[in-house]
Amino acid sequence: MALLIAMVLDALLGEPRLLWDRWPHPAVLMGRAVGSLDKRFNTGTFRKARGAACLGVLVLGAYGLGYAITMVPDHGILEIVAAAILLAQKSLVDHVRAVADALRLSLPEGRRAVSMIVGRDTANMTEPAAARAAIESAAENLSDGVIAPIFWFLVGGLPLMLVYKVANTADSMIGHRTPRHEDFGWAAARFDDLLNLIPARMTALLIALSHGWTDPTAILRDAPLHRSPNAGWPEAAMAVVLDISLSGPRSYHGVSTDFPWVWAEGRRDPGPDEIDAACRALWRAWALMLGIVALISLI
Repeated sequence: MALLIAMVLDALLGEPRLLWDRWPHPAVLMGRAVGSLDKRFNTGTFRKARGAACLGVLVLGAYGLGYAITMVPDHGILEIVAAAILLAQKSLVDHVRAVADALRLSLPEGRRAVSMIVGRDTANMTEPAAARAAIESAAENLSDGVIAPIFWFLVGGLPLMLVYKVANTADSMIGHRTPRHEDFGWAAARFDDLLNLIPARMTALLIALSHGWTDPTAILRDAPLHRSPNAGWPEAAMAVVLDISLSGPRSYHGVSTDFPWVWAEGRRDPGPDEIDAACRALWRAWALMLGIVALISLI
């Protein structure tokens, strides 16, 4: 029931700027912790072991904080508020929809908006490329920012929800195959992959079922084409239900890469209307998850 209330609060309020302009968001604090450990311990030899130890510190700290919050005798109010803050449904939809609104103004505005939510190069994006980037971000972040935290709350309450969030933050910051983080971020990347194994597939299922899609063949075929072991699942499901091709060519740091198309049969010219459809898909998947949580709360 606490999770159910938290989901509704997040959907209604999102991330109030009045609050987070005054105090740092928990995700910012997690990022500072990861950055501090990276700066202090990502040096010298045995970097893979150092990274694993730092991840252990982050995980234990997150679990302990979550457990402490649940022990506060306030009838679960603080737990509900914390869970709502750690969810990102409304803010995700707002950021994705902003790309559609910007593209309707001009392509440069669309590029600027999509640069806020993706890490790829945006300066030379066409309108379809910008729309694909926004839709792919929508699908992947539905899993990372909404369904996965909900799943881990269902498994182990706020402590495991916090563990997931700090692991996901660590992966986004140090889990890259770069000279600096290849070894130090190895444990964070692998742990995040493990934590997302079930939620990513659950997200794909929620997207498909909420659109009446019961044939998993295309999703099963195309999800493994993605370079990530997990992100391909929600992305493939979103591509199928919207009937558009996702992934494909893109550029990172000036280097162009041709990734395989996900749902190659779909249209390759998405625009603002398709982004709006993706936002509706986010809400439909969320509503189905809300119904599942409500059912579990009654058992």
